[in-house]
Amino acid sequence: MGTGSLQTVEQAPGKRTLKSKVAVVKTCPRTVLDDVGTAMRLAGYQSVLSRDIETLLKINISWQHYYPACSTSPWQLDGVIRTLKQDGYTDLIPTHNGTVVVDAKEGEVKNKHKAVEDLHDLHGIHLEDVEWVPFEPEGEFLVLDKIYGDGIHIPKPLIGKNIVHLPTMKTHVFTTITGAMKNAFGGLLNFQRHWTHSVIHETLVDLLRIQKQIHPGVFAVTDGTFAGSGPGPRAMEWHEKNVILAGEDQVSVDAVSARMMGFDPMSIKFIRLAHEAGLGCGEISDIEIVGEDISNVDWGFQNGNTFASKGQKLIYWGPLKPLENALLRSPITPWAYFASNLYHNEYWLRFIGKKRIEKAMKTGWGALFQSY
Repeated sequence: MGTGSLQTVEQAPGKRTLKSKVAVVKTCPRTVLDDVGTAMRLAGYQSVLSRDIETLLKINISWQHYYPACSTSPWQLDGVIRTLKQDGYTDLIPTHNGTVVVDAKEGEVKNKHKAVEDLHDLHGIHLEDVEWVPFEPEGEFLVLDKIYGDGIHIPKPLIGKNIVHLPTMKTHVFTTITGAMKNAFGGLLNFQRHWTHSVIHETLVDLLRIQKQIHPGVFAVTDGTFAGSGPGPRAMEWHEKNVILAGEDQVSVDAVSARMMGFDPMSIKFIRLAHEAGLGCGEISDIEIVGEDISNVDWGFQNGNTFASKGQKLIYWGPLKPLENALLRSPITPWAYFASNLYHNEYWLRFIGKKRIEKAMKTGWGALFQSY
């Protein structure tokens, strides 16, 4: 297995331990930086990530504008960096990706990621600016090889490095929830990633398989300080939930997150498919949850739709399916990006989102955000 002359890191994607471990830690703005470290250490991150190689900090950017629970929070990034530095990790690389509707370089500033990087004298990379190389998987993909007939390409700087995913707890219009597994979606696929939306659950499983082949260590720290319910990842209601999740098993981290939000993890297709493929554990009863007792936690979150997502679903799974290639792989495709930006940036943010952001800024988390 390889990527041209590049060697990938072999793990055992068909194997999983009986018990996956996920840490759930309560937090508040005053203690969150230490609490992130507590969650990481409870989950045993030092046995997962080698200090001898570089560690990527994969930032989640769902919008260039700040909105609670939408993208990696500055305290989440700050806490992870501080913990890694305290424990002797010196080669840290904040890692960003843009999308056809999100300017990651603008988002790096507006979401205070750049402020945290500067605080720690770190220099991030933007994956749209790096070399992408061919990737040959070990074993068969579920869908990616069929979608990308000319082969899969991945960012060269990701190969052979540890990765720490930094998702938030939120719902999603296409995948019910989004978290650790979907955080690889932006990192490992290029600007044609929207081609996979009609088979998004299978795509996330394929991406987890890639990660297990190219990364010596994979870990996730999920921020549930603000959590989002509704038509995520942008047009959500935010809720103060004051928790941090951490774990090695990306499937288990997402399963615990889903369970806390009020969903049956195994009813979410990407979690179930990954569990059945042996890429992680999605059964709550087989996950060792350390820290907080979540047995009675049910936030009652709901996913939903925006005007834009309703139209997309008609294309991906509805009566417009026969027109998918014409609409999403042709010169008229940029009109879909324009429509999404018009709805989210010009309508929803202006008339709905800004009032919610102003309310969030009056909380302790809002004050912490403004302090960066």
